[in-house]
Amino acid sequence: MGAESKSLNPARRSGFRALFEETTGSERAHSGGLGDVVQIGLVFGLIMIALWTPPGRVNAACNVLAALGMVGFSVWGGYSAGEMGLGRPGSGAVVMVICGLLMVLAVAVAGSVFRSLGPPQTVPWERGWKYGIWALEQEFILQSFFYVRLESLLGSRRAVWAAALLFCAAHLPSPLLTAMSFIGGALFCEMFRRYRNIYPLGLIHAAVGLTIAASLPDRVLHHMRVGLGYLTYRS
Repeated sequence: MGAESKSLNPARRSGFRALFEETTGSERAHSGGLGDVVQIGLVFGLIMIALWTPPGRVNAACNVLAALGMVGFSVWGGYSAGEMGLGRPGSGAVVMVICGLLMVLAVAVAGSVFRSLGPPQTVPWERGWKYGIWALEQEFILQSFFYVRLESLLGSRRAVWAAALLFCAAHLPSPLLTAMSFIGGALFCEMFRRYRNIYPLGLIHAAVGLTIAASLPDRVLHHMRVGLGYLTYRS
C-alpha cells in the first residue's frame, strides 16, 4: 500500500484522470488494522448466521447483534460522514442515476429473454416502498460499513472486488441473485469509490432490485429469498 500511495500525487489529479486512478486507504484518514478485520468478520459472520438459521431466537439475536454492531462500529469507528458517503448527497448523482437506468434496462431486456422459464412475481406498491428503504440500508451496510474498512485494509480498487464478493456471498444459494449481486455490487462499489455518496446508490439499488423481481422468473428467484429461505421456499 505504501508504494501505491507514493506513486500518486493528489494535487496533480484532475478531470477524467482522477476517476481512474487508485485512492488507497493510506491516502485517507485511516490505515486498516486488526480492529477493522475484527469488525468485518464479526458483522459478516452474524449476517451469515442470520441468513442460514430458521426463524427463532438464534436468528433474531444474530439480526439484532449485527445491526447494533454496525451502528456502534460506525459511530465509534473513527470514519467521518464524508468517508462513509453520508456528507455529499449531490456528488455524482446524475452519472449514477444514468448508470442505474442502464442497469434497469439491461435487467428488463434479460427478463424478456427468460420469460419462457416462467412468470415473474407481482410487486405490490407496499412492498415496493419498503424495499426502497431496505435498499438504502443495504447500501449503507455494503459501502459505509464494509467498503470503507476494506478500503483501509486493501486499497480502494481491491476493496471494490472484496466488497462485491461479500455482497454476492450474502445472496447464496440463489444462482441468479448471487451472479447479479456480484456484478451489481462491483458497479455500486466502483461508483461509491468515485463519488462517495450512498443516496443515489440506494435509489439505484431499489430500482434494479424491483426490476429483477418484476422481470425475472420467480421459479428461479424464489421471491428474492436468499440463504436458508431460498432452500425452504415453496411457491
